[in-house]
Amino acid sequence: MGDIKSAAEIAREKVEKLEGPTDEERLRWKYVPEGEKLAANYLKQNINLVAELGNYDKKVLAYVKEGASEILVRNINLPRNDLAKKTNKKAMEGLKTIKKDKVAVENIFSGIRNIFKHYAEQGEQQRKQAYASLKADFEARVRQAMQQQLSPLIGMKIDVEREPQFQEEWRRLQIQLDGQYLKLLDEYKQELVASA
Repeated sequence: MGDIKSAAEIAREKVEKLEGPTDEERLRWKYVPEGEKLAANYLKQNINLVAELGNYDKKVLAYVKEGASEILVRNINLPRNDLAKKTNKKAMEGLKTIKKDKVAVENIFSGIRNIFKHYAEQGEQQRKQAYASLKADFEARVRQAMQQQLSPLIGMKIDVEREPQFQEEWRRLQIQLDGQYLKLLDEYKQELVASA
């Protein structure tokens, strides 16, 4: 009969059989997060991305750019307000600096700009129409409920925009309206991550 091994002995044998991380994995673990920090600082402060990238050795630069690229792409969002527009512009400028294939990146940006333009123009109009329609529908439902209860408040003006249920329905509707834009934007963002 063979010797019975303890769980610790079995675990030790398994660990000994495992190979350690490769040099490439170690470099990735160290420099991708550095690239992420660099991109975050670039977006928050006015640092020179080209100069900062120049501080890295060529053998680790690809990992730094990979981390920076992920953060910059993640910060491209629908232009809901001026801050989002400013962040989008800065993130896209940073990506142009990092990526090698400038033509491919510019083609992707062209598609993203079309989404942003449509969102700002037709999307804004859609949101206004949807808001007005939701408000009218909600007011009608409230009036109907009040009539069914024979409420003495029937003749009063109702400010449905302050009602939590109205706000919740509006948030759901906005998510639905923005969903079509977000889906397209995510496709372009995936192309950016995959581009050289």
